[in-house]
Amino acid sequence: MGPEELRAALAPALGPSLVGVEPFEGFAARVRFRREGATELFRAVHGLGNTHLSMVAGIDWVDHREVLYIVWSDAAKQYTLLSADLPADDPHIETASGVWPSANWHERETWELVDITFDHHPDLRHLLTPDGYEFRPLLRSFKIHEPEELEVKVRHV
Repeated sequence: MGPEELRAALAPALGPSLVGVEPFEGFAARVRFRREGATELFRAVHGLGNTHLSMVAGIDWVDHREVLYIVWSDAAKQYTLLSADLPADDPHIETASGVWPSANWHERETWELVDITFDHHPDLRHLLTPDGYEFRPLLRSFKIHEPEELEVKVRHV
């Protein structure tokens, strides 16, 4: 399924939430959408045979964040990229875990590292960093600490 066929299939379900469908090398297409239509998009794309969610990721572009989903269709033997821009001061979107259960861990990782909140997520808690860890290591605002000088104690036996 190419970009034009995908646009024709998704447009009725998404309406103005569908920003665009464009060619993307190595993929069936790149589907850009508004966060308000996330659940409808996830269901529509799943209904088109994209039954496997391979990845969820986030990018901090400083002025906004982008959330990316890569889904796979066994029937078509191709990936489709889904993406939405989120405001930097309010980066949240509905969870995809109701459509693709594998989104659970991917969304936890994205929340933890890029600070994108997934509304109604069943278990949004730390996955890679300790509980209570306040920093988001993949945000551009994250400052890497200077190396600390450690006192090395030598034990003589």
